[in-house]
Amino acid sequence: MVDIAKTSNPYRELQEEIRTLARQRNAVILAHNYERAEVQDVADYVGDSLGLSREAAKTPADVIVFCGVHFMAETAAVLSPAKTVLLPDLAAGCSLAATIDAEQLREWKAEHPGAIVVSYVNTTAEVKAESDYCCTSGNAVEIVNSIPADREILFLPDMFLGAHVRRITGRTNMHVWMGECHVHAGIDPEHITLQRAAHPGAEFLIHPECGCATSVVEAVSAGDVDPAGVQILSTEGMIRRPAISSADEFIVATEVGILHRLRRENPTKTFHAANDAAVCAYMKVTTLPKVLNALRNMEHRITVPPAIAERARLAIERMVGIGGGAQTPLSPAPDAAEDPGE
Repeated sequence: MVDIAKTSNPYRELQEEIRTLARQRNAVILAHNYERAEVQDVADYVGDSLGLSREAAKTPADVIVFCGVHFMAETAAVLSPAKTVLLPDLAAGCSLAATIDAEQLREWKAEHPGAIVVSYVNTTAEVKAESDYCCTSGNAVEIVNSIPADREILFLPDMFLGAHVRRITGRTNMHVWMGECHVHAGIDPEHITLQRAAHPGAEFLIHPECGCATSVVEAVSAGDVDPAGVQILSTEGMIRRPAISSADEFIVATEVGILHRLRRENPTKTFHAANDAAVCAYMKVTTLPKVLNALRNMEHRITVPPAIAERARLAIERMVGIGGGAQTPLSPAPDAAEDPGE
């Protein structure tokens, strides 16, 4: 006799084995919204970078299996130095994080002495250590608004998110690094036009990293696009929006992995990708067999040198606090010369 449950979910046995081993290891499995559907389904928590950082900081587990990319696991290691943080595949990098390194940031800071550095969470621990604040797309505007208006700001590395934040906050003394995510840069106005024509009644959800954000916001401002049909949201904002919207159909402009969670949490509504080719290969390298191997072999452990972790922690903790609680008062990040590891 055919087991219908196993037929409908070919990953069931593997997922059960992972969950059993996770309990034995006292491990928590965290997965980003862009991970494979079957990996999201085995996770204890699925979310964006900010939500995952908060979970990593508060979890009572001894082991954190991070189904995301390298910088996310680094962030978890900084926030939970006593815990074992595992990344199932070391090939899980990030094209956006690779657009700036610590030396480039130090040179940029030297050109703008006294400026406050706001780094998007998609950066290495070394870059975070050179920063005053970290942020996500969900709290970037709040963080910039929390900085005194007369303070110059260096925002990095995403130029599209930076342009969006600068527009919303009206900050004229905010400089933006010219980096981009290859996935979001590939979603352009042509894709949006075609999808909106195909689904005229759909609400349009767009992530502010997308290259088309600038043109869409300008079109809304000019009155060329009905603002009731456009929502510029963080990934978690996208997850929450369908439940409070009267729309039954949505066009989603971000990495296609988020569609799984949107459909799972909103089964009566319909979702279309703005571009079906918007796939992050780095997020997709993590598979269930690799998650199982990570737990079996306790690999690959992600650590951050203590001197760098200490300097990065304050910026990360400010990110975790703003938009979800009390804010940490501003004090400049330690000078690079104070770090013996440099």
